[in-house]
Amino acid sequence: MATTLDIARDNPNAQTITPLRPVEVMGEDKPTLVGLNREELAEAMASIGIAEKQRRMRASQLWHWLYVRGVSDFSLMTNIAKDLRAKLAETFSIARPEMVDEQISVDGTRKWLFRFPPRGAGRPVEVETVYIPEEGRGTLCISSQVGCTLTCTFCHTGTQKLVRNLTSEEILSQILMARDRLGDFPDATTPQGAAVPSEGRLVSNIVMMGMGEPLYNFDNVKKALLIASDGDGLSLSKRRITLSTSGVVPEIFRTGDEIGCMLAISLHAVNDDLRDVLVPINKKWPLKDLLEACRNYPGLSNAKRITFEYVMLKGINDSNKDALDLVRLLKGIPAKINLIPFNPWPGTDYECSDWERIEEFSDIVNRAGYASPIRTPRGRDIFAACGQLKSASERMRKKDRDALTASY
Repeated sequence: MATTLDIARDNPNAQTITPLRPVEVMGEDKPTLVGLNREELAEAMASIGIAEKQRRMRASQLWHWLYVRGVSDFSLMTNIAKDLRAKLAETFSIARPEMVDEQISVDGTRKWLFRFPPRGAGRPVEVETVYIPEEGRGTLCISSQVGCTLTCTFCHTGTQKLVRNLTSEEILSQILMARDRLGDFPDATTPQGAAVPSEGRLVSNIVMMGMGEPLYNFDNVKKALLIASDGDGLSLSKRRITLSTSGVVPEIFRTGDEIGCMLAISLHAVNDDLRDVLVPINKKWPLKDLLEACRNYPGLSNAKRITFEYVMLKGINDSNKDALDLVRLLKGIPAKINLIPFNPWPGTDYECSDWERIEEFSDIVNRAGYASPIRTPRGRDIFAACGQLKSASERMRKKDRDALTASY
């Protein structure tokens, strides 16, 4: 690879990627093995008659092929006998979601639209996943729900009603698909022209900041992230996994205690009156409760700080007073404050703060002793930036949903 971030500039067509190996598209006709932990894989082996003494060994083999080698075809599992491979293929699925669309920004950011089976939604559902290449790391922004219930007024995703939660398989599949497309599995080749880190892992960081509120889908998110961070599989460090919540207070402690990942809070306002408008969940769990939960986050320290996300809205929350109030609000919490220039979307009434205003706001916070980097907007031209994700899936009336489900 090149010694700097590798982005094809001379030939944009070189960025078009074709699948690097056979990919079966997931359906609903067979139970999946993707998203199962080791114990559940062993139980799956028991269900097809594998002797008790062999179940753990077979589960370990499957785990290796799924999460180390990244295969999506049982026939490629060469250390498993052919007859067993055939039985596995007949009984189970390890298929990937359908990739409906792939868009590539001028800055190298990639946005994928993945399609998953209905699973009660009435028709196949779609979510967006974004890959952000930077020097030294590649960050994957993954979704936890189809749509969202939170209706944050500055967020495009919030204009799409919740369709359903994603399963642990579907959350993990976004990681697997990204690594497939980028050639980030052993013996895979990175496609010509792909913008990727010049060295190290191509997908090195995960942020649960895509579509949906992760803590409203806690069990599936927990299961997926524990598999993703398992040292014998995808092996992503928990310090490189960040879960962002708008403030589901009862689940914040559990996130640190049971998942152990980094925490980000979608804050955006320094008083309850404004936050009630921008982030309506604040009416249920106001700032006092939210910040108390943050102070009690397991493992919180200067080495494990909470990130507070603050979108910069012109004339709304960007005054010097807001900056000073933000510093006072977070006093005593080991924190980093990410300032996010507002990313516009069709129909919004908000504008992004002027750049000089954002810089002055940042300077005030920095002088108070808090790191306050200004996030560089990435992928705006393909609507892949923060707050811009929205799939084509929509909520359907029950009778229409039932009628469509019967047709699949």
